[in-house]
Amino acid sequence: MRIAARGKINWTLDIVGRREDGYHLMDMLMQPVTLEDEVTLGPADSLTLTCGGWPRLTPREDNLALRAARALQEATGCPLGAAIHVEKRVPVGAGMGGGSADAAAVLFGLNRLWETGLSAGELERIGLTLGADVPFCLRGGLTRTTGVGEIMENLPCKRSFPLVVVQPCRGLSTGAVFQAYRAAGETRRPDTEAACLALEGGNVSGLSAALANVLEPVSREMRPEIGQAVEALLASGASAALMTGSGSAVFGVFDEPAQASRAARGLQGRWRAVWRCATCRDSLCVLD
Repeated sequence: MRIAARGKINWTLDIVGRREDGYHLMDMLMQPVTLEDEVTLGPADSLTLTCGGWPRLTPREDNLALRAARALQEATGCPLGAAIHVEKRVPVGAGMGGGSADAAAVLFGLNRLWETGLSAGELERIGLTLGADVPFCLRGGLTRTTGVGEIMENLPCKRSFPLVVVQPCRGLSTGAVFQAYRAAGETRRPDTEAACLALEGGNVSGLSAALANVLEPVSREMRPEIGQAVEALLASGASAALMTGSGSAVFGVFDEPAQASRAARGLQGRWRAVWRCATCRDSLCVLD
């Protein structure tokens, strides 16, 4: 079984509180994009993981895809193994949920391959134990996600938005970004309700004033290249540009595909890691 495991962007990211156990309470608008890893699953006597593509990854025991398979085994008592291969295309340490998408693909695919019969909700609950973005990567769609990632509301979206994604620097540690955020002062917050309305209506021009990511200022301080990429996307004609997740990738949204393609070509002369993609509905897509 081959599964396209798609990355995501954060149209908005807000932090609205913190639980007693230290986990931050989030309010985020997320959507899958057509930049995707490919996860291949096959029968095997034990669990194995291989990786290919770019960025090159070395298979490790703490890889989310392997952890997802073990979590499904534990939840169901299934004794079967699987050969897992991840062909990477989604940038690593970028805030695009590539590892979470791989984990979601493994949960979804092995639930079928092993015939464990779990519901979508049960898979999402297992996914949450692996990472806050995994439930979203199982569900997909334009989604408003709150709590620590477990509360999701699917929202209407009438169109696909052309995007250019740039990763202008090496990845960031999510933990370090959140620690810096806690030490920082107040920052600009998104207007999530206005962003919902703009996305529902396909109104690119209305997005610019509504979008914000409260982690972006501290990530910019840690990696000034993030701010440079945002400004370059805006100068290239993007209606809005924003860091996704905790960084280090940023995206620009364009009204027309041709505009995005021209911008991507221009930015490739400055940065190697530039992708032309678009928002889409499904996080996971079975290829065969």
